[in-house]
Amino acid sequence: MDLVLFNDCMEHITRIARIQFHPTGNSLLVGVGGSGKQSLSKLTAFILNYEMFRIIVTSNYTLNDLKADIQILFKKTGVQGTQTVFMLTDSQIVNNRFLVFVNDILSSGYTPDLFAKDEVEEIQGKVRNEAKS
Repeated sequence: MDLVLFNDCMEHITRIARIQFHPTGNSLLVGVGGSGKQSLSKLTAFILNYEMFRIIVTSNYTLNDLKADIQILFKKTGVQGTQTVFMLTDSQIVNNRFLVFVNDILSSGYTPDLFAKDEVEEIQGKVRNEAKS
């Protein structure tokens, strides 16, 4: 793919990469539509060799669907250790309650009642050795 990158674009990619490279790096990109936020994020994820995780919002996408997607994301990143970029655009927020989950993820990384108690014990068993080290 032939790309022409101007200086501002490369500076933005560098900033995004610096944030994403940190173990707990989170970023919120704000700008007008069509300014390249998604493209720069995708390119940065490719440069860092990170996976891209996006939810697929349909007309009947509910809060439970979001919880299921976040469970998949947390298992992929937490248990499997896959470096991942979670991209969520404003058009994918079809319910204002979605923002509560996003806030929980960004502020503490913990989402209350996301997993059932038996699932939590299973996940803890899978990551126990790594957590001890």
